[in-house]
Amino acid sequence: MKIQVVAECTPGFEPVYASEHAAGADLRACIEDELVLAPGSRQMVPTGVRLAIPEGYEGQVRPRSGLAAKFGLTVLNAPGTIDSDYRGEVAVVLINLGDEAARIRRGDRVAQIVITPVCRADFQAAGGSLSETGRGAGGFGSTGV
Repeated sequence: MKIQVVAECTPGFEPVYASEHAAGADLRACIEDELVLAPGSRQMVPTGVRLAIPEGYEGQVRPRSGLAAKFGLTVLNAPGTIDSDYRGEVAVVLINLGDEAARIRRGDRVAQIVITPVCRADFQAAGGSLSETGRGAGGFGSTGV
């Protein structure tokens, strides 16, 4: 699948797959000055990337496992959705769940984007009742721990 990309930072900031079979392409921080995220703080990090995702697909912005494991950094609204009709800059909301301040520098890989198909539902009013199932309305641990 071909996706048109405008990289408004510098060349090399387009999403890139880090390995041959990677599902997600890395997104980089397009910032001038270093960002410091204190423990518990969050920050919108621009990527300098605009995408033309084809109709019927979405971009899912997800955390990078290395940042989560090493520093406690994750994407706050994971997965963040980039709709196919959005043409603005992709930004990543990072949160520091670690115990120490985390530093983000220009060009750091801060998240990954996965392009995936979208199925649009035709929601229909059910008149107050739904079909019965064995689980019923049980949720939040109702099927076991």
